[in-house]
Amino acid sequence: MSMSGEFLAGVTVLDLASVGPAARASRWLADYGADVIKVGPVPAKSGVQIAPPYYSYSAHRRMRRVLVDLKAPEGREAFLTLVERADVVIESFRPGVVDRLGIGPAAASARNPSIVYCSTSGFGQAGPHAQQAGHDLNYLGVGGFLHMSGPGPDGGPPIPGATVADSAGGGMHAVIAIMGALFRRQQTGEGARLDVSVADGMLALMALGVDEYLATGVEPEPRHGILTGRYACYDTYRARDGKWLAVAAIEGRFWANLCRLTGLDKWAPRQLDDDAQDAIRADLASVFATRDRDDWVAELAPADTCVSAVLSVPELLADPQYLSRGAFTTAKHPARGEFRQVGPVLAGQQPPTDPYPVRESGITDTDELLAAAGLTPDRIAELRASGVVA
Repeated sequence: MSMSGEFLAGVTVLDLASVGPAARASRWLADYGADVIKVGPVPAKSGVQIAPPYYSYSAHRRMRRVLVDLKAPEGREAFLTLVERADVVIESFRPGVVDRLGIGPAAASARNPSIVYCSTSGFGQAGPHAQQAGHDLNYLGVGGFLHMSGPGPDGGPPIPGATVADSAGGGMHAVIAIMGALFRRQQTGEGARLDVSVADGMLALMALGVDEYLATGVEPEPRHGILTGRYACYDTYRARDGKWLAVAAIEGRFWANLCRLTGLDKWAPRQLDDDAQDAIRADLASVFATRDRDDWVAELAPADTCVSAVLSVPELLADPQYLSRGAFTTAKHPARGEFRQVGPVLAGQQPPTDPYPVRESGITDTDELLAAAGLTPDRIAELRASGVVA
């Protein structure tokens, strides 16, 4: 489903990841027009690799698939043959694994000096924690995100409602690095070796708080500053119907507007008065509890108050702003039928004109891709017969 004008049209990506940050990165690269080829193990030798639900990662729309036994010499050679005609390799094995398999950056660049080789891992390719296993919550923890989040019902850090580390600390981190490397390659012809650490990505996201501490010595805590809930003007409040409002009236004029429209003008000049915050919160909570959430939003949101609804997933699917921007699209699975999914919504990505076709997970493009890489039909048949490819 190629569309003209896509930023990464003509770029071929070999994606060795099944889940996690690297899989998120390849998803976005495909939505920018890259030809993403998922490289997976042959079924008999797949081990414990996770098979995500059919709808995960946007159902792998616009991607092709090849199955190769990378532990077999013939499989390794087949993969490296694909590398010769690729632009990007992205992988998420534990550090050192790709080198032991013989498909690491050195082997890839020997076959294709201009290859951009992106390794994504929790802590990076080096360092005392490099071999430690982890998931999103671990990287949110070591990156300071959980510590800076307001306490949950039991007083401890809350479990976030989205995988921020996997998505932004890892996936978007990888996309940014890959695009930067491709831009430099266009100027110099040089490939790149990218060491994407999810924990490093989280540190970048936490830079406001970390830099403040480094510069001032003041240790940031939950509710330490205006962006972490110190003041009542930046908080959430329950409405009469039990639904929630998000209030982010940081600027003085927005706060004054909110105070006026809620009948709390007395608090307008005391927005940043630490001694008054408990009283301001109590008054705001009492006022917001007198009307339903959507009534408040209808009045306050257009009035320069920085008030919005806290939407559930079903509610955001019907939100007129998202609908007006074509945020959701349709895919069609041969067994599951049509289903909706988040569309290509990042800036510069182009929406489809028809439903995305989704294939059964067992269907591959192995023969076509290996033939395009120069393997003969007889050789491909031999590899299939020996279980090296599928």
